[in-house]
Amino acid sequence: MSPARLFRTVAVAEAVTWTGLLLGMFLKYGPAENETGVRIFGMLHGVVFVAYVVTTVVVWVDRRWSAGRGLLALVAAVPPLATLPLEWWAVRRGWLGEGWRLPAGATGSLPDRVVGWLLTNPLRGLGVGLVAVAVLTGAALVVGPPGS
Repeated sequence: MSPARLFRTVAVAEAVTWTGLLLGMFLKYGPAENETGVRIFGMLHGVVFVAYVVTTVVVWVDRRWSAGRGLLALVAAVPPLATLPLEWWAVRRGWLGEGWRLPAGATGSLPDRVVGWLLTNPLRGLGVGLVAVAVLTGAALVVGPPGS
């Protein structure tokens, strides 16, 4: 999977779960007063949000994004649906590529070597990514929701 396709997939998933969470919040605080949507989409959105952050960091390192570009991509996950225009902008500006840079040249900095290893060993990389998402999601659950 190319950096562009991976980033697009996770950015769209993040936006879809944001939409579900917004709908759940409408049902919770609106006329229905039903918390089911927030419980389901809140957790789902949290997991996909963390997956978006992990994916963004991997693409950031591989594509050698500047700090500003990487932080912009991370901040885009906070406002509802902002990952969609960011992804469209990134494709049009050439921020994403159709091939990974690091599997062929994973030398140099520690982030380059780590991302290069993840990309060279895709099944292990997927496993590490899933563990990272699970650990970060678990940490977020321990900390609690914003404002608590």
